[in-house]
Amino acid sequence: MADKITTASAAWLTDPTVFAVNRTPAHSNHVTFSHIPAIGEPSDLKQSLDGEWRVEMVQASDIDLEEEPFAAEDFDDSAFGRIDVPSHLQNAGYMNHKYVNIQYPWDGHENPQEPNVPETNHVALYRRTFTVAERLDAARQNGGTVSITFHGMATAIYVWVNGIFVGYGEDGYTPNEFDITEALHDGENVVAVACYEYASASWLEDQDYWRLHGLFRSVELAAQPHVHIEDMKVEADWNPETATGSLDALLAVRNAKNAATVSATLKDLSGNVVWETALAASDETGIVSGSLDVKPWSAESPALYELQVVVIGHDGAIVETATQRVGFRRFRIEDGIMKLNGKRVVFKGADRHEFDAKRGRAITRQDMIDDITFCKRHNINAIRTSHYPNQEYWYDLCDEYGIYLIDETNLETHGSWVANNIETPETAVPGSKPQWEGACVDRINSMMRRDYNHPSVLIWSLGNESFAGEVFRAMHAHAHAIDPNRPVHYEGSVHDRAFDDVTDIESRMYAHADEIEEYLKSDPKKPYISCEYMHAMGNSVGNMDEYVALERYPQYQGGFIWDFIDQAILDGNGRMCYGGDFGDRPSDYEFSGDGLLFADRTPSPKAQDVKQLYANVHIAVDASGITIINDNLFVSTADSTFVLRILADGKPVWSSSRRFDVAAGASEHVEIDWPVDDYRASAQELVLEASQQLTSACDWAPAGYELSFGQCVVAGGKNVSAGDAVNTTSDGAITLGRWNIGARSAGREALFSLAQGGMVSYKLGEREFVLRKPLITTFRALTDNDRGAGHAFERAQWAVAGKYARCVDTKVEPLGETAVSVTYTYELAIAQRTKVTIRYVADVLGHVDLHVAYPGEKDGDLPTIPAFGIEWMLPVEYSNLRFYGVGPEETYADRKHAKLGIWDTNAFRDRAPYLLPQETGNHEDVRWAEITDDSGHGLRVSQTANTETGVTKPFAMSLLPYSSTMLEEALHQDELPEPKHMFLRVLAAQMGVGGDDSWMSPVHEQYQLPADQPLNLDVALDLF
Repeated sequence: MADKITTASAAWLTDPTVFAVNRTPAHSNHVTFSHIPAIGEPSDLKQSLDGEWRVEMVQASDIDLEEEPFAAEDFDDSAFGRIDVPSHLQNAGYMNHKYVNIQYPWDGHENPQEPNVPETNHVALYRRTFTVAERLDAARQNGGTVSITFHGMATAIYVWVNGIFVGYGEDGYTPNEFDITEALHDGENVVAVACYEYASASWLEDQDYWRLHGLFRSVELAAQPHVHIEDMKVEADWNPETATGSLDALLAVRNAKNAATVSATLKDLSGNVVWETALAASDETGIVSGSLDVKPWSAESPALYELQVVVIGHDGAIVETATQRVGFRRFRIEDGIMKLNGKRVVFKGADRHEFDAKRGRAITRQDMIDDITFCKRHNINAIRTSHYPNQEYWYDLCDEYGIYLIDETNLETHGSWVANNIETPETAVPGSKPQWEGACVDRINSMMRRDYNHPSVLIWSLGNESFAGEVFRAMHAHAHAIDPNRPVHYEGSVHDRAFDDVTDIESRMYAHADEIEEYLKSDPKKPYISCEYMHAMGNSVGNMDEYVALERYPQYQGGFIWDFIDQAILDGNGRMCYGGDFGDRPSDYEFSGDGLLFADRTPSPKAQDVKQLYANVHIAVDASGITIINDNLFVSTADSTFVLRILADGKPVWSSSRRFDVAAGASEHVEIDWPVDDYRASAQELVLEASQQLTSACDWAPAGYELSFGQCVVAGGKNVSAGDAVNTTSDGAITLGRWNIGARSAGREALFSLAQGGMVSYKLGEREFVLRKPLITTFRALTDNDRGAGHAFERAQWAVAGKYARCVDTKVEPLGETAVSVTYTYELAIAQRTKVTIRYVADVLGHVDLHVAYPGEKDGDLPTIPAFGIEWMLPVEYSNLRFYGVGPEETYADRKHAKLGIWDTNAFRDRAPYLLPQETGNHEDVRWAEITDDSGHGLRVSQTANTETGVTKPFAMSLLPYSSTMLEEALHQDELPEPKHMFLRVLAAQMGVGGDDSWMSPVHEQYQLPADQPLNLDVALDLF
């Protein structure tokens, strides 16, 4: 093992200049097949070491790396525990889970100064035996080499094979590969690994995530023949002016003098040869194709080809075959605009952590396929690998399915320069400190060398939230030295504009749409993206349309929603846990829950708006037809089917399927002869709808899957009725009692209490629909955004204003012999004692009109109102909900890019399982709602005219198994009790949910409810 370091040193752990010892230089992850005669059939010469390993947890102070006996081949590890690789030590029960966002996990317990680490430092001692597979050993016996690769680990590893030290590595998100050829022997071998929780590398890995450790990606052996293609650097360019491609590849060939020629063949994925060549082998073999007749690659049409390189020996026999999938595309910044194949691109993106509720970051291939399917189905065309390089298979999928990537270096040092919102640039790591430069440059180098050949990778990122400094200049220069074509991204320069040159893109986090617009209007020199925006924590992603509207500016090129999936850990009791639930302190608690997907990979209701707003095809519907705006860059709508429908009061009454071929980038109005006159007379309103759907099934969705839609509402000819005319019946009666007012007949009865101040009974036969009188509500269970923006403090009085309102007057007005009006006047529990009226108009057939009026309070500077209406407790069996409104998922004033129609759901399905229970289940623009039991009996709530203005308007509502108060008080979903009642909220309005961020920004003014403006709820109630 000449020229290799053969003794481990503990000093490396706190020396930032030592980040790899004996590590094989980074290279591409192309696929190779060896043709060694002793092997027989060509082989990829890979051997997985995944599976069960033995492990023991110790403290760093308990081991001596130079004399450590555990690495010895004959060490007795029978007392060690067992662990699967890949996995995390925390998930296997060997370490405690820790979640922090900005602060380092040791803060307060210890206070090491960089580059030192805490004295309390866990070390996992891993061991396993293996026998080198015959095909790998044959390569070794024929002058080849064998390496061991750790594809993912945290945070630093020392590796021994058969007691021989073979290497040390940091940066656990790119391969740590070590040559172990000389350490191997025949028969059973032993690999031993000391995996440290903390090293100087920990200062560079302060990402907002669970601090999970261990060998969390695959470990494998690989043999390389004596003549071996070590690296392939492929430039597959596409010239939009000539519509042709070209291939320029540089191969690093080990021991090339022992080979005669290298041949290269380019095939499409059907196996057809597109181009081929052959040339003499050399250490650096260059391959240049010239002009090629190939299809370009894009997310819309991800055309791939396979480059096959064959090394041929002097005897004419094939020595090795290497293959690399390539996509021909050109991505450049031209005139301050990022262009793909000559067209301005808009990133409709999300930031994605690799995460699973059971496996942490040790995700599976199926997890990745599920994630990419979600992206394609929700019109997400771009992912930022926040904040580290992902598993290699993810890049293959993005190439194949069509996803644009910002590939991000494993670097975040947020806690080194921010504490309690105060920035201290002088403490920033790496800053301009030369001792950190090598490690940081090495990290981006390792990522780029591995991922260079993937067409999906459009942009390199230097890392995340690590301030600025000369180290980033070095990283930027290194990136462009390797790759002069792809842009380099780094957001941190916004904190020190002296380092604007370290990023080719203006990138900001959580800038509001109006701030971004100021930049776009200022004659900018760089294209703009929001590398993080729309903080999707809990019930969020409101006002996203304001950002999408910025696409009218050429240099606005989209953004990446933070983030993709909730980081919640499923414990043994079935609870989705967040920070602090494992006794971890410090912790940032539920801040780990900010995904478009819940941690079990089910979509959250927020994804409904994202899908529609991110759609590439927009459909505007009017009475004359539809306008199709095709914002795709390269594909027409020829492969789509457009399904046209008319809904009469929400019910489909007409449908037709059409095909419209609108070119990419074009807009076309198509006249449609909507047969509205056939249905107008029998409906209050007609909905004209056009839906873009897949004509044929594809890898990520079945035929008929909807990509986008458009709707418009036209008036019908049927008037809105306040209820059927009341007929006198033989058993109908209005009773004006001393304590109660009643209206009854035909098995229906409504009872209004003069003492209780409200409706105390509403019955259909023996079915009672009022367990307690409906109460005024002026609040909602706080969302994560509400808490972050201080809405709770500012609006605290509204939490009790309606709940503790008192009835100060009751007025009874008989309306002939068949109806009665009962009006209750309440004083809200606020200093102004604002009066709210609840008026019930009941007739003898069980029909009740309900009018709730807030007059607006001019006296005093009251904060805006979270919500206004009533909350009604129902028996638990009334859990089914059918409504005519926008849906099917929950909607809010600032998040309702949804379809108007009739939807079926229930109270349990409507309770979105946000990590911290909060406001959920609201439905906007509701015309009517039916709340029923399983037998179909229940209560219908429908819009009706305001008694003063005559105006009819939709309402908002929700049906949940928990009250607003119960949701507000629970800290986890499993703390909510077994449902004993149902809670119906019928609202005049509710404020939006916001989405700019979850720590400062309020709900936008236009989506708030001013306290000085009136609010009216006008609905009709019927039992059936």
